[in-house]
Amino acid sequence: MRTTLLLPDDLYREVKSTAAASGETMTSFVEEALREALRRRARAGHAAVDFVVAPTGSGGLQPGVELDDSAALLDVMDAR
Repeated sequence: MRTTLLLPDDLYREVKSTAAASGETMTSFVEEALREALRRRARAGHAAVDFVVAPTGSGGLQPGVELDDSAALLDVMDAR
């Protein structure tokens, strides 16, 4: 699945250089880091939690807003 991550510039640079130094892609580096974080949480007794994202307030979502498409949401927010 393809997704977009928003990272602080310093973290992005550190991940990119660390992945390159070990001959990995950023994707494989981030994937392994996330898997390890999930394994640590499971060992520590943290259960996985399913979250439901739903609009709140009245009127629903603005036209063009898709909660499962962060890139489109950022485009709508930038147009304000």
